[in-house]
Amino acid sequence: MIHIKTDHDVTMLRRSAGLVGDVLAEMGRRIAPGVRTIDLDRVGEEMIRDAGARPAFKGYRVGTEVFPASLCISVNDVVVHGIPTDYALQEGDVVSVDCGVELNGYFGDFAYTFPVGEISAENEALLQATKQSLYEGINRAVAGSRVGDVGYAVQQYCEARGYGVVRDLVGHGIGRSLHEEPQVPNVGRRGQGKRLKEGMSICIEPMINRGTAQVTVDADGWTVRSADGLPSAHYEHTVVVRRGQAEVLSSYTAIESALAVARGESSSVKSEADQPSSATGADSGFNRFSKLTAVMPG
Repeated sequence: MIHIKTDHDVTMLRRSAGLVGDVLAEMGRRIAPGVRTIDLDRVGEEMIRDAGARPAFKGYRVGTEVFPASLCISVNDVVVHGIPTDYALQEGDVVSVDCGVELNGYFGDFAYTFPVGEISAENEALLQATKQSLYEGINRAVAGSRVGDVGYAVQQYCEARGYGVVRDLVGHGIGRSLHEEPQVPNVGRRGQGKRLKEGMSICIEPMINRGTAQVTVDADGWTVRSADGLPSAHYEHTVVVRRGQAEVLSSYTAIESALAVARGESSSVKSEADQPSSATGADSGFNRFSKLTAVMPG
């Protein structure tokens, strides 16, 4: 069932997204060669609980499988649902961090892919294209459009650049549940799918591989990898469908300010409204975070 959000709902969703943004900004300050992903997860969980919220992913159950961590930390060829471990990040890695929280009965969920130190030109291009494809999709998330218009925008942008657009994983609605209808694939046909209505809240989250679009799943039942072992990137925003222009509830501004400081650059980062997108603003097929199309955990 699709839930149309009231002004109060949107305010609460924005607060939840704000907490996710705080956590991801702290990840941006901490991610560096030698840092263990399990330590990043501990920091994230502490921040979430200290804010009076709970980690939305930890304990998420699909059948008999339970996700064991607060953050999904996916390194290099891991597309999504990476489980934090003792792995120490290495120079040149790319690491996607997906965070979900429940605060005052409302969920926040979005993701960012971080470079670890200096990364290759090929991986830098992948990150830039994936992030821009997110904004291409957001630009189509307006009242009167259809879900297929969003997916088409993401797919065309990435495939034109030779990247694999993961089809087994999708975005999702969000509100008082972490995963609501509709599912939001990153592929589609213009004019097809559910119609987008004013007040719908959705998570758009391109998951883009440097090579093939095909994925595999590890024996742990969660970790999704690119089938050819090439790196993947994942960016996600929470948006509200509006007439003419989507309202973006999540923000990358604090994250990118933290990254600039970590690189020794100016901490002045353009707001989201200044980014190359007309959208304003601030889990999926493997929806084991609305990321499985057949099974639903971000």
